[in-house]
Amino acid sequence: MSAGSAQQNDTGPAIGPETNLPLPRYVSLRAGEANVRRGPSLSHRIDWVFQRRDMPLQVIAEYGHWRRVIDRDGQGGWVHYRMLSGARTVIIDADDLALRNRPDPNATENAILEAGVVARLGDCNPDWCELTAGGYRGWAPKAAIWGVTDAEIRD
Repeated sequence: MSAGSAQQNDTGPAIGPETNLPLPRYVSLRAGEANVRRGPSLSHRIDWVFQRRDMPLQVIAEYGHWRRVIDRDGQGGWVHYRMLSGARTVIIDADDLALRNRPDPNATENAILEAGVVARLGDCNPDWCELTAGGYRGWAPKAAIWGVTDAEIRD
């Protein structure tokens, strides 16, 4: 098995060889800064630095203490697992996204979020997720956020 490859079982998603957690999966950036390396070790070149605490990332591979991650633009590389958190966040993809008081497009607006805002992820049904950002809480359509799968249900 090559560095970072996952095992595919016959009944479900790929499983990470280090954590036995599903791949791909979403996490968030624990630190305010994290080096993104070309390969899974300190000897590999730093390609860039993620600089946004709580930014959602998708883990796509594992190797030892390293996780290969991508951001919403598909950019990424290898990050040490200590720089990541299991706390779930999403990033707003839509301009002026209304947070609603219930998962209904006609429900009352609690707040308007700008594109690029990072929000904490709460419950999700097939089409909507509950988000918390800037002291506001409400529901947003899954299609307007990045950091959750289309099929993901959370409660």
